[in-house]
Amino acid sequence: MKTIEKKDEVYSAVERILDNYLEMNNHRKTPERYAILRAVYDMEGHFTIDELGEKLAAEDKFPVSRATLYNTLNLFMELRIVIRHRFQGTTKYESCYAGNNHCHQICTVCGKVSEIKVPELASVIETMHLKRFRKDGFSLYIYGICSTCQGAITRKSKKVKKQNTKT
Repeated sequence: MKTIEKKDEVYSAVERILDNYLEMNNHRKTPERYAILRAVYDMEGHFTIDELGEKLAAEDKFPVSRATLYNTLNLFMELRIVIRHRFQGTTKYESCYAGNNHCHQICTVCGKVSEIKVPELASVIETMHLKRFRKDGFSLYIYGICSTCQGAITRKSKKVKKQNTKT
């Protein structure tokens, strides 16, 4: 129950940010912008533009054009309520109003991305004093090889060694 309430609080806060921006800049409050905002904050973790479009069309019964998705996500990034990640060969987005400080493990073999919590690192970064710079959050990328890929590489290596010793 608390997570639903927290999710509603976060959504209300980002909706106010969007409302204020649209009003101050004399932009229209279109249903598409709010549907996309709701869908983004309903998504769990990272998502692609295609996944967001599919969610809007299938689950929310609110299909929007690819151009509308790109333009709206660009607006959300400008408002700092969405962050864009450029992982190996793919672009993914993520809501970032609440809890945007985290680390990513990225496998350089299969491209799998997983989030990890490192409270010690978060504490160090949050207490850092930077000159002429206001921190909003951070995202750290750690590149390496996941255990699945490492196991496959090890098995393949053993197989090759075994074949070489036979000849």
